[in-house]
Amino acid sequence: MAQRATREVVPASSRVAIIGGGISGLAAAKQMAAYDPVVFEATPSVGGVWKHCVYRTTRLQTPRPDYEFSDYSWPNRDDPTFPTHAEIVDYLEGYADEFDLWRYIAFGSKVVDIKYLGGPQAGFTELWSGTGKAPLQGRPMWEVGVATGGVVQVRSSLFIKQSQIVRVCVLILTINLVDRANMQYYKFEFIVMCAGKYGDVPRMPVFPARKGPEVFKGQVMHSLDYCKLSEEESVELMRGKKVVVVGYKKSAIDLANECAQANQGEGGQSCTMLVRTLHWVVPSYSIWGLPFFLFFSTRFSQLIYERPNQGFFRSLLCLLLSPLRAAVSKFIESYLSWKLPLGKYGLTPDHPFVEDYASCQMAILPDGFFDMADRGLVRFQRASGGWSFCEDGVVLGDGTKVEADLVFLATGFEGKDKLRAVLPDPFRSLVVNKSSMMPLYRGTIHPLIPNMAFVGYVESVSNLHTSELRCRWLSGLLEGRFELPTVRAMAAHVEDEVEAMRRTTRFYRRHCISTYSIHDSDGMCADLGAATRRKANWIAELFAPYNNKDYQEDQ
Repeated sequence: MAQRATREVVPASSRVAIIGGGISGLAAAKQMAAYDPVVFEATPSVGGVWKHCVYRTTRLQTPRPDYEFSDYSWPNRDDPTFPTHAEIVDYLEGYADEFDLWRYIAFGSKVVDIKYLGGPQAGFTELWSGTGKAPLQGRPMWEVGVATGGVVQVRSSLFIKQSQIVRVCVLILTINLVDRANMQYYKFEFIVMCAGKYGDVPRMPVFPARKGPEVFKGQVMHSLDYCKLSEEESVELMRGKKVVVVGYKKSAIDLANECAQANQGEGGQSCTMLVRTLHWVVPSYSIWGLPFFLFFSTRFSQLIYERPNQGFFRSLLCLLLSPLRAAVSKFIESYLSWKLPLGKYGLTPDHPFVEDYASCQMAILPDGFFDMADRGLVRFQRASGGWSFCEDGVVLGDGTKVEADLVFLATGFEGKDKLRAVLPDPFRSLVVNKSSMMPLYRGTIHPLIPNMAFVGYVESVSNLHTSELRCRWLSGLLEGRFELPTVRAMAAHVEDEVEAMRRTTRFYRRHCISTYSIHDSDGMCADLGAATRRKANWIAELFAPYNNKDYQEDQ
């Protein structure tokens, strides 16, 4: 293996900056290699959330062949098991080795400030960045403030009172003690934001005064804090304690599973999951013996789902095929209700399966999860009416009390706050639209923020593929291979995308493209002048699943 020589010196002025060294950052570095990009990574390693925000048992929810770069395969591609987080980090490091990406990465470089150097019109022009194409014009547009030292992490419980409301922030509180001698500003023509949606900034519940954790005698911890513990520390923390896990998405399920494992044997206690919103969970990618891709990942299967800018006749087709959509969802639900004890534990959602799939909220269960429930090590308590703390645990909206020694908040993250923290005015106020989504054209370009792209903020079944293809599209934009529509037209396209998702799922604010991912990829391929039909024949085109290998650049 060649020595991993990373970037030691950052020029005072460069063409492209990439913020973040996770999956999206590495994909961007590979595609932007012609511009000698500077990749600012705050930590000492690549991998993003897979390195710094995972539990010891965390695994990918996607089979290996569906989660790989188009030009770099898994070494054990045929292994049917889901990769562990350590395997994913190894895979990403191998990708960086293969394409010599280490030379672009400045580790230990935390971006703490960004200044706009453009004119007073900022991004409020008819064409994006003033021209709508080839944004690299030879003049710096952004100045990036980077801290390379003096960042201290302190474990803390913080309670902030605001208008009689207690906002709970139990987390790894990162205090940026920025030594001005270790902070530098660098100028760039273009910035690619790849800071990610997960990790760093926890989403915290809000409680009325005297109903938050200040009245609780036990310990409260956000899942972000739990991720920092070693296996020994986590087992010691949970063993023999009454634990409540707030949440019912993938991170909450994995955390409850680890709690159950730690409490097996004499002296163990049960873990109670507080479930506010039910979601469908899946044991594997097989439904009544049929491969899961048949229902959502072929061009034919996606014909029946809404997509952006689909026109009158396609809208009519979707209306006529709505019974088929419902039938597909019911078919999957029938299998899950038969295979899993959802009814036994009151965990059957009242919304169709497709609404969870279309919002990227389907969770793959860890092995043996319901076995733990059957043994009494995991319990479920519905909390649809809300909850709060009391002295001995938590109180549900109906008055039911659940005793606890330890409460975990698996309540998610506020990834957009990371962007707001560094973007200057007026751009920080534009990060989300009225639908609480990032209004990104092609999932990459904000129509009102010039010379900046955002990668990794749109979800799909394979976020790696979503990011890689967007980085390739972005590279084509920088090369001047195509011209963007007007700002008004891009904004209209984004709004139509929101409406398509709104018609498909009540959880549309997550900006997930799973039910029209092939159509989404078609649009980017068309912009690049590449073929949109990527299969060898029409049968495969209609009925074979699409994955990253279909988008290799030599096709």
